[in-house]
Amino acid sequence: LLSRNITAEQIAGVANITAEHGLNIDQITRLSGRCLEFSVGGVSPDLDKLRADFLHISPEMDMDVAFQEDDIYRQNRRLAVFDMDSTLIEAEVIDRLAEAAGVGDRVAEITERAMQGELDFNESFRERLAMLKGLDESVLAGIAEKLPITEGAEKLFQSLNALGYKTAILSGGFTYFARFLQERLGVDYIFANELEIVDGKVTGAVKGEIVNGERKATLLQQIARREGISLEQTIAVGDGANDLPMLGVAGLGVAFRAKPLVRQSARQSVSILGLDSILYLLGFGDKGLQMLSQDNS
Repeated sequence: LLSRNITAEQIAGVANITAEHGLNIDQITRLSGRCLEFSVGGVSPDLDKLRADFLHISPEMDMDVAFQEDDIYRQNRRLAVFDMDSTLIEAEVIDRLAEAAGVGDRVAEITERAMQGELDFNESFRERLAMLKGLDESVLAGIAEKLPITEGAEKLFQSLNALGYKTAILSGGFTYFARFLQERLGVDYIFANELEIVDGKVTGAVKGEIVNGERKATLLQQIARREGISLEQTIAVGDGANDLPMLGVAGLGVAFRAKPLVRQSARQSVSILGLDSILYLLGFGDKGLQMLSQDNS
């Protein structure tokens, strides 16, 4: 149970749904002031219905409820991959570029529909990118310097790096900005789209293969193989419809502050807290993370 202010009503809501599905709460552990971990025994006759029931009450009670099997992989993950726009940063970079090019409203509308899963990603991406033709290359640096890092991202990466995780950005955005985040957060791999720039101007085209949803899932599997890591030991985090394929193949797929379609489809959904709350899903409490931080320093 994740919340900025855990209440008795929230605990009761979780307990009631758990009981309705024939499950027994064996133990409750406080991982932090923002997270309670319920150890639950039994077999639910319908896990999809259980997840749907939790999703239904979560916004009403200002909380998130995530549930997963407590198996050997839970605290033995080794690779974490992330979407970039609206996940690691609180912005869609292509919308920022469009604003600078004077086509902000037109591009933002297409971006929103694409992330909701209403449009083909490749087609919508090319359409938006074409509107950026003629944009001066110098604009990119100014946007990169002002990218709003998502709450909890820096703490999450500090912890993952200290724990020896491999990390990656798999983005339908642009490598120029992914490199900026790679340096700031200490990311091992980045895969994104390469903007074509000629004579200091954006051409409105992209170099190479577009990083769409299917490509993200493939890249996750390729990195895991390269590092000798099983898919059960991987984590994928994203917010848009184009993230669903990689969320589906990862051992732990987390929809973060995601669009409704993605929240409903992903196995885990986190919206209330920052990105560092993913550490709670791995079983880490604040005390353990503080000790890890001290040992690392």
